[in-house]
Amino acid sequence: MILPAISSSSPAITVRIPCRLTIGFLSRRKKMAVSQFSSSSPSTLISCSSASTTTSTTTATDGKPKPWLFVGLGNPGKLYNGTRHNVGFELVDAIAEAEGISMSSVSFKALSGKGHIGDVPVMLAKPQTFMNLSGQSVGSIVSYYKIPLKQVVVIFDDMDLPFGALRLLPKGGHGGHNGMRSVIDHFKGSRDFPRLRIGIGRPTGKMDGASFVLRPFNKQEREELDFTFQNGYDALRILLLEGFDKSATFTNSASKSESKSMKQLG
Repeated sequence: MILPAISSSSPAITVRIPCRLTIGFLSRRKKMAVSQFSSSSPSTLISCSSASTTTSTTTATDGKPKPWLFVGLGNPGKLYNGTRHNVGFELVDAIAEAEGISMSSVSFKALSGKGHIGDVPVMLAKPQTFMNLSGQSVGSIVSYYKIPLKQVVVIFDDMDLPFGALRLLPKGGHGGHNGMRSVIDHFKGSRDFPRLRIGIGRPTGKMDGASFVLRPFNKQEREELDFTFQNGYDALRILLLEGFDKSATFTNSASKSESKSMKQLG
């Protein structure tokens, strides 16, 4: 179904985007039948502190706008594919697939790609330094391209959020996450950059957190993550083209709509 487009209110950028986008990775994976969902399925949440409803893009001295940088945190290698600690990598991959951005470049200790979302230039990056040294890669990219920190969005897993929940914030601390701790250290202690946290829940029983984040998702969790990544992609796209407030409104509205449908089927 084709939905009406939303026109950007930003004076600097005029774009038209669909309210809801269907991206390739959903059709590529095996979807869960709708009848299997119940009202207990995780809702997707997004919140932000007060911020402008439009998003500005810094322009370089040569007249070209500075790119936004979306960084997903994770661990490289097949051993860590599909683990909870790597959901940042997976959302970046979903964005790359949806926007047709190749992630084949290797530079600054990261797999990366360049493209556009709407008319906004973006860079996508997955540091290959292992999680605890992520800042080495991210700091080098930001320094080389002179990207303002307000245009750097770091995407990472968070045990303090319920499984499948999202939270978008314009700034904040590391929250005990070693990858974020490294990024902040390489930004000379600055915490003034956006971040998208993806909830992975907490371990049950006596399992420690370090072991839990390196565990893979089960089949049902994996299928439910498709919807989380869909909402995360939509939220980041609207963040670029419409601003923080509209991104939050969009994501919360989509989440409520999905929850209502699940209750009706439950």
